[in-house]
Amino acid sequence: MRLVDAEVGDSYKIKNIELREQTVRRLEMLGMTRGTKLYVLNKKRSGSMIIKVRGTRFALGRNFVKGITVGGIS
Repeated sequence: MRLVDAEVGDSYKIKNIELREQTVRRLEMLGMTRGTKLYVLNKKRSGSMIIKVRGTRFALGRNFVKGITVGGIS
């Protein structure tokens, strides 16, 4: 499932990031790597989201959240 389809208040694991290579590297430097747990804090009607990863809040635009694949926590 894409992060854009995630529900507010739920936790997920990052499965894959399908964005430009430069963007993927930047997100990895910020701690957003495959297998990392994230928590959805807020979701805007425009598609942008606020998520929490490793204790840090991130605001991501619609194009970013469409490129991130997540799965349930097992």
